[in-house]
Amino acid sequence: MNYTQFKIETTVDAEDIISAVLADCGIEGIEIIDSKPWTQEDLDEIFVDEVPVNKDIPEGMAYISFYLSEEDDKERILQEIRNALEDMRALADIPFGTLVISSSDIRDEDYINAWKQFFHAFSIDLYGDRRLGIIPSWEESKEISDSSDIIIHIDPGTAFGTGAHETTQLCIMALSKYADKDSCILDIGTGSGILAMAAFKMGAGRISATELDINAVPAVKENFEKNGLEDADFRLVMGNLVTEASVREDIGGEHDIVVANILPVVLIPLTGVMKGLVKRGGTVIYSGILTEKAPDVRQALEENGFMIIEEKELGEWCVIISRAQ
Repeated sequence: MNYTQFKIETTVDAEDIISAVLADCGIEGIEIIDSKPWTQEDLDEIFVDEVPVNKDIPEGMAYISFYLSEEDDKERILQEIRNALEDMRALADIPFGTLVISSSDIRDEDYINAWKQFFHAFSIDLYGDRRLGIIPSWEESKEISDSSDIIIHIDPGTAFGTGAHETTQLCIMALSKYADKDSCILDIGTGSGILAMAAFKMGAGRISATELDINAVPAVKENFEKNGLEDADFRLVMGNLVTEASVREDIGGEHDIVVANILPVVLIPLTGVMKGLVKRGGTVIYSGILTEKAPDVRQALEENGFMIIEEKELGEWCVIISRAQ
């Protein structure tokens, strides 16, 4: 299969925001190239022998690439991305650069090999001094395997959501604190199934999930099989919980935990129907939130009868955890 690479010209300041926008549009992973120096923490996490340096990129600029196959509706997806980027430019008080999108055709083997340069094994610190390691198929990563209590195998390009983004990591850390073996969990916008897989490996008993993109169905199936979770008590429902009553009826209520890693533009209206999804005393984990947008999300939760019990930041992003009263 042939692919087209689309490259967005932007700024270093906007990298995280644009990454989240693309994920929300269903993009199956991204590649970021900029001139930022690598920190020692970066190098410790990815275990590389040679540090890539992009000397030709002007200071402060960045290029974010994503890939669409010949089977994708490219015009529709590109228009959705352009609209979402302009909406975010209007909301966020940071420089976004030109946001010009260029394109080039690449061969299938080049597409697959490109990810091997940019996605490496890494680990996430969990609650209770545990660690979760995420490893792509092309790496053995003994360092990650030996130092992690839980391992998830996932490849970018075959599914959207690898666990590398700060918002996903915040959700995984929160699940490690609030989920247990008896938890009934709802994962809203499951994508690759990364949060559901993490919760199952932490001992969760039953998980339901929703998603808008039909590509999630084979992606989740493949990832669950890759991680030995094909027999897990998991159910995926396609549709929009905010606008479709039939989806809410199908999913049902009385969940112990609801987790949603989505942008505030979705989280805020979602909060209006959340009481019908989580049991009284249940926990709601919201991420995908820029720290500057946290007050808006916090207000929506409190106005709908949820008590904020914890907030945590990672980079420019935060997770807000609340309890249904």
